[in-house]
Amino acid sequence: MNEATLYLTSLAQALAKMSLYSDGHPARARAANASFARLRALQQEDPRPTFSFLGREVIYAQRTLRDLADWDWAQRLSGAGVQRLEFQEAVDPDSYHAFLEQLLTRIALASGPKERPHPISPDRSESAIRFGAVGVRGGGGAGGEAEGLEDEPEDRERFDLSEEADVVSWMHDEVVAAHHLPLAEAEAVIGSLAQAMHGSSRALIPLLSLKEFDQYTTTHALNVSVLAMGLSERLGLSSREVRGYGIAGLLHDLGKVKIPKEVLNKPGVLTDEEFQVMRSHTVEGARLILRADKHLDLSAVVAFEHHIMIDGGRYPVQCTRRDCHHASKLVHVCDVFDALRTHRPYRVAWEIPAILAYIERRMDTEFDPDIATAFVAMIRESEVRLARAQCIDEEPLVPTGEPVAQ
Repeated sequence: MNEATLYLTSLAQALAKMSLYSDGHPARARAANASFARLRALQQEDPRPTFSFLGREVIYAQRTLRDLADWDWAQRLSGAGVQRLEFQEAVDPDSYHAFLEQLLTRIALASGPKERPHPISPDRSESAIRFGAVGVRGGGGAGGEAEGLEDEPEDRERFDLSEEADVVSWMHDEVVAAHHLPLAEAEAVIGSLAQAMHGSSRALIPLLSLKEFDQYTTTHALNVSVLAMGLSERLGLSSREVRGYGIAGLLHDLGKVKIPKEVLNKPGVLTDEEFQVMRSHTVEGARLILRADKHLDLSAVVAFEHHIMIDGGRYPVQCTRRDCHHASKLVHVCDVFDALRTHRPYRVAWEIPAILAYIERRMDTEFDPDIATAFVAMIRESEVRLARAQCIDEEPLVPTGEPVAQ
């Protein structure tokens, strides 16, 4: 077994042994010390190990640990609100012992009355050990109480997507700085968006509005993901397909992290040279996704194809005419809708009726008729809500002419 597997095995053994003895018993200290020694051995290879627990799946260094397939403790930790576990280099025995005690408390509480999980954000806590729900809703860790939790009923509708926007922005930064795509965080964001959509008996489409132009890539990714999941559900796709389409929507513009800000946010029509740079985001996005995980082939295809119209127009230019993937055509209509309803440097936002009329006019040329018809019906029948975030603007703007294609 590798060091990561050996450490997690020691963690489970420590928790199991400590639960058998009362406070102060020397067996508790011995179990904790043995696990701490395994952590130190792991940190010789990886100074800042990070684990994610999604059901029975354990993810370490962006890969599933096959040695721990169907590991019972992964489900127990995840069920106790510990979906992510991060260690810094400065872990000492005392903080590690306190961390184990907190895990035991969480696991015990999880078997009793339901407790709101104490989530973490990847960049907010300075504790040497951080743990909680993956990437969304507040901060917390072994060093103290979680931050930013709201004392509200579990069934209350939540339309604050600030944390989800923060996580997507952090994901983009990780792609640029660390050259990897944090897949566990992407999955967590999709789960959070699905919960926001289905938090009541009504069909809800929670969408963010833009306040600052340089936040467009983040908010647009969340909105397209929500719309793609809602539309794929309406079309009767399986839950697995809905989730896959949601991930594809979230990542469809990932290649824009490679586009210079002065081109991405230019207040006007792009020059031919700038437009060529902008067009490259489809190829760059597909390349980034495939480098991160070859199993994300659907997301890579959508990143490459989402600007291609059904008549073959737009980009990338196809050498041989072929039909795009169903997911690409679905994300395309979601992409255009959210782009038009968002205020951009080169035009003001359109109102929703004008956008739906545009989509209906462009059936059979730009949009797949079946997909577009279902999308228009979904928007007209669903309750579209503006989601709260640090980046929303409450006032809708009026349409001015046809969109600028970017």
